[in-house]
Amino acid sequence: MTAGPTPAARSNTRVGVVTFPGSLDDRDTQRAIRLAGAEAVPLWHKDKSLQQVDAVVLPGGFSYGDYLRAGAISRFSPLMEKVIDGARAGLPVLGICNGFQVLTEAHLLPGAMLGNDHLHFVCRDQKLRVENTATAWTGDYAAGQEIHIPLKNMDGRYVADSRTLDMLEAEGRVAFRYLDVNPNGSLRDIAGITNEAGNVVGLMPHPEHAVEPLVGSGRTDGLPFFTSIIKKLVSA
Repeated sequence: MTAGPTPAARSNTRVGVVTFPGSLDDRDTQRAIRLAGAEAVPLWHKDKSLQQVDAVVLPGGFSYGDYLRAGAISRFSPLMEKVIDGARAGLPVLGICNGFQVLTEAHLLPGAMLGNDHLHFVCRDQKLRVENTATAWTGDYAAGQEIHIPLKNMDGRYVADSRTLDMLEAEGRVAFRYLDVNPNGSLRDIAGITNEAGNVVGLMPHPEHAVEPLVGSGRTDGLPFFTSIIKKLVSA
């Protein structure tokens, strides 16, 4: 039996999902949004309009084959100008895996993503701790909650200088932290972060692959990402 939208989540909320050349998880992300109770709006990276969506997700994949650096070319796609302007004005934006990499390249989130410290692609069910529930995308979690979300990446090592890392810690902007094992060498076990306003979140694991008990990981630990944003927008 698949999970349906919660009563609080049934709305006219429109969440855009951007497809870049090489995106792999855009359809899965659209499905997760629909399961949460919102309308998923496909957006092409060359579009000039966000089509009046209420939030945007940059999905996982290998945009432009990860040439130069992961996300470095996608950052200059025409639609990203609208995403950047919208995010700075308060538009909720979630970057998953490659989307997180794009957000750092666009300077919507601090730091950078480098190759995994073991130099191998990693694919595993990853245990995380929720560190920040005050963002637009994490309100349906409890602080300190431990969840399992699938992880798959080659360039997932989050790095930043000590001053930036200390700032993120002091301001509570580490959104998720790896537990039990650090799968890619990310500094301070950081799996995801948020901007100062809390409307932009990036993480390496894939919540869209954990939204139905019979599909993907067999868990639904990722569904609250998508119910959180809908409830946030409905209550705004």
